[in-house]
Order: sequence, then C-alpha cells, then structure tokens
Amino acid sequence: MKNKKLANLVSCALFAAIICVLAPWSIPLTVPITAATFAVYVAGGVLGVKRAWVSVLLYIVIGAVGVPVFSNFRGGISALVGPTGGYIIGYLPCVLICAAFADLAFRHKLGYVPSALIFAAGAVVGTAVLFAAGTAWYIIMTKTALPAAISACVIPFLPGDALKIAASAVLFFPLRKQLAGFGL
Repeated sequence: MKNKKLANLVSCALFAAIICVLAPWSIPLTVPITAATFAVYVAGGVLGVKRAWVSVLLYIVIGAVGVPVFSNFRGGISALVGPTGGYIIGYLPCVLICAAFADLAFRHKLGYVPSALIFAAGAVVGTAVLFAAGTAWYIIMTKTALPAAISACVIPFLPGDALKIAASAVLFFPLRKQLAGFGL
C-alpha cells in the first residue's frame, strides 16, 4: 500500500515537472504558443483523472509561488490574474476531460487505435473547454470583443493544438500500458 502511494506521488511530481520544463518555452503571440498543452494532454492520458489533475494543480501552484514555469519564463500570481491566466487555470478542466476519456478507453481494453481515437476526442473537448475558459478571462481582462478575442486567442492555435493532440494520442496508450504494468 505504501509503495503504491509513493508511486502515485512520484508520478504526479514527475508530470508536474515535465509540464514545468515544457511550458516556459514559448512563441510569443497574444496568447503564447507553448508545449504545456501537449504535456497536459499526455498527463491526462497516462495518469488518469486524479493523478493528472494533481500534477496540473501542482504545476500551477509551483508557478503561482513565483517559480518561472509559465510561458516566457513567468511566474507568480500576476501571471494567473493577467490576461492569459485563464488559459493556465483552464488546464485543470482540460486535463480532467482528457483523463476521463483516456480512462474510459483504457478500462474497456479497446486496443490501440480505438483508444487513441477516444482519447483524441477527449483532448478536443478538453481543448474547447480550455479555450472557452482562457478566452472568457482574456475578454474580461482586456475588454476585447468576442470576435477579436477568438481571432487572437483561438484560431492561431488550432493547427498546433491539432498536432499536439495527435502526438499525445499516439503516445498515451503505450505509456499508460507501461505504467499499468507497474501497478499504477
């Protein structure tokens, strides 16, 4: 029992660390393009609902206390309450949705391709929720009209997010299967 708890803690910390390493590197746009969403998708696919949510929450807490793990090497509460903070907070429902779809696919032992497709569908839904949360916060903070906010905060990210979803869908099943072999 203790070893399983330790393994759960280590897996949460590991994925929080992965997100912390990938998220700061960004391409500056109105909302920066980062690899954070890719890491969030993979965490959801591999860890399951509880551990994935904890890993993303841990990432957010690490950034909130000032460690520069948010895009463009920012950290602190100011990043969370700034115009793009809604996207960071939006990682929480996004990872829950991705993980729920991954859990569903993995639990029913559907095989690699069907599981990857189910996970990808979950990542699309999770991304839509992420965009909704982030864009709503952006509109509130900048007083930007909805069409302008969508043009700046959603449309430029669709191709990249499609690639991130495809890559994470390919990776999630074999990684999750490997972790299941360790009893996680």
